[in-house]
Amino acid sequence: MVVTSVRNSPPQHSPINRVLIVGNYCHDVLIQDGSAVAETLGGAVAFIANVLNGLSVSSSLTSKVGKDFKYAVNNVPIVIPTSRTTVFEAYFDLGLVGNGHQDRVLKRVCACDPIAPVDLPEGRFDFGMAVGVGGEILPETLERMVEICDVVFVDIQALIRVFDEDDGTVKLLGLKESGFYHLLPRIGFLKASSDEALFLNVEEVRRLCCVVVTNGKEGCKLFSKDGELQIAPFEANQVDPTGAGDSFLGGFVAGLVQGLAVPDAALLGNLFGSLTVEQIGLPKFDFKFFQQMIKDEVQRRKAQCICFGERRYDELKLKELVGHEQFHTSLGAAKLKSSCSDQDCQWDTPPSSKAVEQGTLPQFIGQPKRLINPVYEEPIRTVDGKQ
Repeated sequence: MVVTSVRNSPPQHSPINRVLIVGNYCHDVLIQDGSAVAETLGGAVAFIANVLNGLSVSSSLTSKVGKDFKYAVNNVPIVIPTSRTTVFEAYFDLGLVGNGHQDRVLKRVCACDPIAPVDLPEGRFDFGMAVGVGGEILPETLERMVEICDVVFVDIQALIRVFDEDDGTVKLLGLKESGFYHLLPRIGFLKASSDEALFLNVEEVRRLCCVVVTNGKEGCKLFSKDGELQIAPFEANQVDPTGAGDSFLGGFVAGLVQGLAVPDAALLGNLFGSLTVEQIGLPKFDFKFFQQMIKDEVQRRKAQCICFGERRYDELKLKELVGHEQFHTSLGAAKLKSSCSDQDCQWDTPPSSKAVEQGTLPQFIGQPKRLINPVYEEPIRTVDGKQ
């Protein structure tokens, strides 16, 4: 099966800032039975930057926070003195858990200023990533990203999340109602979870851009106007699904930056997603180990004359390449060797509210979490109050 990927012009490779990441950092608060039990760094940008920085992918990050921002991060955000940092609260009631269902409500209780086109840096980038979580990315901002980035990746949650005017409850609306639909032919990839994919017509959108649907333990699937391709998952002992989709996207883009073809880059995304769910909070990876594996794979593909290092993105076809399964096997073996040592030191890290949103619950702080509903992502209510 062959899938056309991106129709944008080929990247003009620059020595610095290969990737532009756009989205706000957040404070995530978990409220259990009416009491706040944990607070942690939130926002998709935190997990994505973690992967890109670890794999030595040069990037620039545009994010806004208030003077109350509580965390030291490598990618320094824009501080808005007159605004507060975006805050999400996840309300979870133990008394309402039953039959594998968790009654939880996610609320945006405070929103920092949106990111405007003028906030974006000057210059050009090979890849752009629009990964807002709290409504901070405006249509005109995404349009500016398309102008300065050769290929743009968009997480659909940046487009379809809406917030109740009274209490900030997070809901989802259809993609056609979002105000971003007209920009789809100009982006490269639209990423959605299997639940979020219900809010777009995949068959229609795949004619406009490449659609990536992540499905937890099932891996991910790539769609375009010419076909589709299933990318295999990696086995994972799920502890905390927080940031799995974000780490996937970071690994996907990092693979492309370092020379992998699209199917292999998506495989790398699946790997980092699976590693993330095995740890609590912002995960730790053996980056040097995986970086060498990527380098070896790129060199192997060049030797076999099947590497797309100088590819044109308007001509690239997504197809399962010779050696793709071998690469999956190699990454899986590497995962087994590297996934144990870093986990032991993270049990005391407070889980984020997003963990509750996606299906896990801490038994009590400082101990491993008890998995109530073993799924990677749990749907948010629609604008009609349905799930």
